[in-house]
Amino acid sequence: MSDHIVTAIAPGVRLVAAITTDLAEEARQRHDCLPIAAAALGRSMTAALLLAETLKGEESLTIRISGDGPLGDIVADAHARHRVRGYVRNPQVELPPEGGKLAVGAAVGAGMLHVSRFSPQRELFTGTVELVSGEIAEDVTKYLLESEQIHSTVGLGVMVDIDGKVAGSAGFLVQAMPEAEEEVLKVIESNLQLAASPSQLAVEGITAAGIIRLLLTGLQGNVYDSEPVSFNCTCSRERVSSVLASLGKAELDSMIEEGQSEVRCNFCNEEY
Repeated sequence: MSDHIVTAIAPGVRLVAAITTDLAEEARQRHDCLPIAAAALGRSMTAALLLAETLKGEESLTIRISGDGPLGDIVADAHARHRVRGYVRNPQVELPPEGGKLAVGAAVGAGMLHVSRFSPQRELFTGTVELVSGEIAEDVTKYLLESEQIHSTVGLGVMVDIDGKVAGSAGFLVQAMPEAEEEVLKVIESNLQLAASPSQLAVEGITAAGIIRLLLTGLQGNVYDSEPVSFNCTCSRERVSSVLASLGKAELDSMIEEGQSEVRCNFCNEEY
């Protein structure tokens, strides 16, 4: 099942769900991530895709998680056209499991979550909140409430096999609109408690639309067509050449003398 994203509307509620197994695995391979970093990066990129569903046209957003844990910064860029890229500063982090699960929260640590939204004219709005747990889903939920005043629930999950590969990655976003009825929200809350983790649902082959239908059990809603999502970086040889040209001959000569003969993209680890 290829990666995809689906939106839905129920009475007073907006829902988004995404399957992101392939792109999380591509990011793991590109950045040579050990399991904790693969999980943290996969969750962050999935969160960026979910939030990007609220964008319009050519808008884009960046999630930056700046914790004091060993992973360092985690950054994910997403566009309204369902494309995402990301990186983690220290992908080779190893920590003992916590409660039988990957210690993502401990690896992220305490710090801040920044969400920046860009218009096509590069106008910028940034919201910042303190991290709740470093588990990312709870932190994004807090951001939506405090910075955008939207009552939301975010679920994110990345399951990594014993061989280190991403076996399943998925996420969902549920947002209550001002007209949401209390009874509808109670039904969805009950469904959330009964549902398996997003990563487990992905491993079981449940589609994004299937995740939404689980969350809407007992309710009526309109589920729209799925759209493909992918890991996609905007770097290119032409862009790198343009940046290098702006440095000037003297600085370039100095870089070459110091043995710096290539440029590496942070987001996709491509070497030029």
